[in-house]
Amino acid sequence: MGLGIACGVAAGALWGLVFLAPELARGHTPLQLSAGRYLAYGIAACALIAPSWRRLRAALGWRDWRALVWLSMLGNILYYLLLASAVQLGGVVTTSLVIGLLPVAVTVIGSREQGAVPLARLAPSLLLSAAGTACIAWQALAAPHLAARTTASAAAAAAAPAAGGEAAIGLLCAFGALLSWTAYAVANKRTLAALGHISSHDWSLLTGVATGALALLLAVPAFLLPHHGAAGAATGMGAAGWLRFIAIVTAVGLLCSIVGNALWNRASRILPLTMSGQLILFETLFALLYSFLWEARWPTGMECAAVALLCASVLSCTSAHRKT
Repeated sequence: MGLGIACGVAAGALWGLVFLAPELARGHTPLQLSAGRYLAYGIAACALIAPSWRRLRAALGWRDWRALVWLSMLGNILYYLLLASAVQLGGVVTTSLVIGLLPVAVTVIGSREQGAVPLARLAPSLLLSAAGTACIAWQALAAPHLAARTTASAAAAAAAPAAGGEAAIGLLCAFGALLSWTAYAVANKRTLAALGHISSHDWSLLTGVATGALALLLAVPAFLLPHHGAAGAATGMGAAGWLRFIAIVTAVGLLCSIVGNALWNRASRILPLTMSGQLILFETLFALLYSFLWEARWPTGMECAAVALLCASVLSCTSAHRKT
């Protein structure tokens, strides 16, 4: 359990970076961010999997490949496209709030599996998780322009949640990302359980190959068609802006997709779904931490309470599984 929790926490620390990437590359569209990140993921995965390709190709059947493509679309392409849109339209904190509901959704679904910890025993953990999420919600909704008021940083002002119609669309995108990744977490866990002869690392690399192939389809509309809605997204961006974009998507592709996914697959194989679902909280916690650093401000009292409640939720969930 200790190894599984450590892998889950490390994956959350890396995945928290995906919330910051759309802020660092605001001149580019969510479609370009998704295509760039997963092209980098696919290229790196192809290079790493080359020595084992023949063995892995023979070990997988047609149904396994079909599941791989579906999971790659659901948990990577669609999820990040929606998440990047949510961050740019609604802000980092509001998006983190919605994604923070992932542990509750995954844990409730996992409690219905055979041999899972009863939902009644997980109730304290779920209540603590809901309370922490409520604190973030209050902070995001009651003081939406806090970052812009508490610091003179232009970056913090740009990171403040958008108002009006854009904020509403961003919220819808965040909930779409929530549904997409909930379905992915459950389906990926069950697929890994059925593929005992494939290691977690190999499955992560195979996912990268499939995701990279899908990203090729996104590349044409992402980089060749004009995007009038994003500043600098078309031909107006200079070489320095594109080099910055390439550096960002490459770092996210390698750290979050290659390393982060491998760690998460390892945790998913070791831990039951009710436990691994709670560990998704660390993605939210690290996303908030990176947001505070980017906005150059200290967390408010409500945000500190949210962090404490979310950590207590994970500890409570761990205790419930140890009793089992």
